Formats: sequence, structure tokens, C-alpha cells
Amino acid sequence: MTVTQADVVLVGGGVMSATLGMILTQLDPSLHIIMVERLDHVAHESTDGWNNAGTGHAGYCELNYTPETGDGDVKIDRALNINAAFEQSLQLWSYLVEQGKMPEPSQFINATPHQSFVWGENDVAYLRRRHELLSQHHLFREMEYTESPQTLEEWMPLVVRHRDPMQPVAATRVRHGADVDFGSLTRNMVRELEKHPNFTLMLRHPVTWLAQRDNGRWKVRVKDEDTGVTKKLEAGFVFLGAGGGALPLLQKSGIQESHGYGGFPVSGQWLVCRKPEIIEEHYSKVYGKAPIGAPPMSVPHLDTRIINGEPALLFGPFAGFTTRFLKKGSVMDLFSSVKRRNVGAMMHVGRTNMDLTKYLIKEVFQSHEDRVASLRNFFPDAEPENWELREAGQRVQIIKKNAEGQGKLEFGTEIVAAKDGSLAALLGASPGASTAVNAMIDVLERCFPERMQSPEWQEGIRQMVPSYGESLVNNAELLNRIRPWTLSTLGLDRGPETC
Repeated sequence: MTVTQADVVLVGGGVMSATLGMILTQLDPSLHIIMVERLDHVAHESTDGWNNAGTGHAGYCELNYTPETGDGDVKIDRALNINAAFEQSLQLWSYLVEQGKMPEPSQFINATPHQSFVWGENDVAYLRRRHELLSQHHLFREMEYTESPQTLEEWMPLVVRHRDPMQPVAATRVRHGADVDFGSLTRNMVRELEKHPNFTLMLRHPVTWLAQRDNGRWKVRVKDEDTGVTKKLEAGFVFLGAGGGALPLLQKSGIQESHGYGGFPVSGQWLVCRKPEIIEEHYSKVYGKAPIGAPPMSVPHLDTRIINGEPALLFGPFAGFTTRFLKKGSVMDLFSSVKRRNVGAMMHVGRTNMDLTKYLIKEVFQSHEDRVASLRNFFPDAEPENWELREAGQRVQIIKKNAEGQGKLEFGTEIVAAKDGSLAALLGASPGASTAVNAMIDVLERCFPERMQSPEWQEGIRQMVPSYGESLVNNAELLNRIRPWTLSTLGLDRGPETC
């Protein structure tokens, strides 16, 4: 059987693999890169526009990134870091647009104000303190705060109309927030990659086996779903960017760094409105606080979305329990992921997260009227007949051992890389796609350390991501130079008059 040789194999046709492929191709066009995807199109799982929130996660409106402390204060470090990471994504996208490697920005990103909305005295006090802290930092200096009914009517008319006037409410707003169609973004990047003679895209080719040879290179077997033929690939570097499918593949790799990792799958659903007269009255992403016991990915929000050029309003997500790791995966995924080295951690998480399990089961059995009742916290006049339920994507939250050797459930993203840098995998969910550039630069630094230190790659990275190697969290002058460029290039400084 013929073995196809490559420098890099990217497993999964989502935003992570596409971003890594795009960066590598710009740094070294001579690299032979193969992307393998189990489905018949790229960007059809977690990256698809209907399978994620489409929020350019920058910490502007997501209250779960700024938790309240026991003494009533607010921690903002995570929001600062996520904002800086999203800025790196904006820089790469701006570079690609200017270089003619991406289409007109409105095909994949649109200015959409990011707003937080809360009610009740305690939550209003929390939001006021959050704004006080964040707005003092240069990354969030444009954040506005209001408790004024008149201002709220301007910012979010659907949300405050016919609300109890005696109920304390408050909101923050950042005008240059973004709605991102990650599916369109990814498909455009892959189309650009396909123009390169050293790039190969293999659709309907799931990975069935992988192992490292004695010389350090990886043998990868894929099955051609159209012919049933098994094909052999060999590469010096493998990236597992397969969303929920990354964990099983990481386990198949057998690398020591994979030991102890498990996954907790969570499904999601949206309420979707397509009535133009309702859509036209709301142009923003309005995030609230998650219900007690809910996972962070279930923070409720009422969103303007533009997916494949079509506007819609989405509310949710409503969480659900599943044993699938992928939307089109197997019900056996969770059970197959239980291994000798992670069973203890997974059992501990199961015992210590019963409230979460009960919450997810309760979500599964909600009626349409129950979901609309939740929506009415954000849109008091919502009518059930104007909203339909749509399935969102699957997410696999990370389970790993903590310092005490017990299982811990985490809700972020994490890169797991082999010690020799020959393989890396991305696990987890939020903030996910929004910080793809930051995550893939991390992969390059860990897996291509010598080349990343070379003058050629240093210069190449800084052309694509001008802030590389410096801290946007600490350097206000750098942000002042870069942010106007990205907002202008991507059209994020040209929101509608309703903003």
C-alpha cells in the first residue's frame, strides 16, 4: 500500500485546523500539508454557524469570564486575557483581508454591539462593579454602563419594553463587538489553502488509527468513505483539531501527555426567530447571568446572528445531556473514552457534579413553553409561535486530574502536546474559535520551537499578528496602534445607526 508523505497532517476541517494551516502556509509555502475531514464538507461540526454562538468572545459581555468573589468583588483577569487573545484573531483576519486572501469582511464578520443585561439589586451591584473595574483598563475603556430606562430603550428595546418599571436593571455596552460566522470564515480559509500546490484536502476520510514510528514520524490511517479503501499517511507533525473528536484521537495516539484526560459531553439547542419585523428591532448580543447550577456554556443570551448572509435572532443555548462527542457521532463515544488511566478522574467528576447532571437532565425535558418563559427574561413580549427550536453543536468539556490526583471538570480550552512536539491536540470549548489564532500560535511555539525562533518565522508571524511577542494587556500604546487598524479593516467601526 502506497504511503503518502507529508510535513503536516491536520485532523479536522474546522476553524482550528484551518487557522493553523493558514499560518503555516504563510510562514513556509514549501510545507506539504494534508487536511483530513470525516464529513463531506469542512466546517460542518462545531465550527458551523448554527452550531456555535457566533460571538467574537472578547470578554465584553460574557459575565462568566468575570466571576464574583466571596466578598462581593469581581475578578477580571480572565476577561483581559481573552480580550487580548481575540485581538490576535482580529489581526490575522485583517492581514488576510488586506492580502486578498479572504473576501469582503462582512461575509464572515459584522459589527454587533456586545451588551450585558442584569436585573435585581444584587446583580445590578455586580455589573456596576464589573464595569468600574473593566473600564479602567485600556482594553475595555470604550465600555459604557447605564441604569437609565431611556438609555436602555435605545440600546435594547425588545429587552426592556413592557418590563416591570420597579425592577432594578442595568446594562453595559461595547459598540465594536462582533458577530462572527466561523463556518464562512473557515470555508474561505480552506478555499485559499486549496490554491497552494502543497496543500491537500481529503473529505470523507476519518482517521481510524495513528501511531508514532521509531524515527519520530507519525503513521496515520484514514478510510475513504466513498470507496472503503484504507489509505496510509505519514507526517512529521499531526494536529488533532477535530472538536469533540479530538479526545478519542488523542487517546489513540498513546502519548504520555494524554494520560488521565477524559471528557464530559454537553449538547445545546437554540430558539430561533426569523420574523423580519422582530429581527429589525434588535441589533446586539445581550448576555445575562447563567442560572445556578448551569455550565458556563449555558449563559443565556439574545443574539443578532448573520449566518451565510441571512439575519436571524437566536436565544439560548439550552443545555442537554448526551453521550455523543460529535453532533454526528456515536452514542458510545462517552463510554469508549473511559480508559484505565482516566476512569478514576471521570468517576470523581461524576460523584462531585451531580447538580450539573440534574440540571442537564432537567433541560432535556423542558417544553417549548418552558424555553419561551426563559426567553421572556430577555424579551418580555416573546410569543411561542414566533420561535422554533434548533439543535446546536456538541461540546466536550475537559476532565483532568487536579493537584490532589482527583478528577476536575474544566470549561475552557487546552492544548495537549507531545514532549517531542510531534503531535498536539486542542481540547475543550469556550472561548474556542474566537481565540483560534492565540491557540495555534501556542501550538507553533510548543511544537516548532526552533523554527519559531528563526528570524524568518519571527518576521512572518509579526506581519500576520503585529502584537506577537508583546502583551496587549500591559501595553496600552500597542493597543492604540493596532485596534484602530483591525476595527477599520474588518468594518467593526461602522455599525448601524441603532448602535
